[in-house]
Amino acid sequence: MPAREFLTEEEEKRIIKSITDAEEFTTGEIRVHIEFKCKKDPLDRAKEIFQELKMHETEARNGIILYIATDDRKVAIFGDEGISEQVEDDFWQDEIDTLIGEFKQGNFEKGIESVVSDIGEKLKRFYPSDGTDPNELDNEITFEDNRDDD
Repeated sequence: MPAREFLTEEEEKRIIKSITDAEEFTTGEIRVHIEFKCKKDPLDRAKEIFQELKMHETEARNGIILYIATDDRKVAIFGDEGISEQVEDDFWQDEIDTLIGEFKQGNFEKGIESVVSDIGEKLKRFYPSDGTDPNELDNEITFEDNRDDD
């Protein structure tokens, strides 16, 4: 299934709203990236996308990317150095396990929203704000239909 077809338009809108809600009252930034293929380690690919989207340029270095490769059924979560230094060692893996559990049941939107919400709670704990901070990064989901990539 092409990356753009992984979610319906309505599911995409609800996930974007969950990102917006999760980022309220925190300076942290969350992005979701969905692509078709992942020919390498998904965490390495997540780091590449993180750089491409300039997520490392947030002031507090507290950006987080949720990476999903639909055809290869790979997922990863990468957090910038600021947030990664704050969360428990097993936090990212626990969130991946949650995501995979929901995906196995066909609950793609629910899985993404659950993980985004959990990440938002951590960001609010470690990077609180009064809700007036600017949104440093777009909340839109990014897609890449890289079917022909080597």
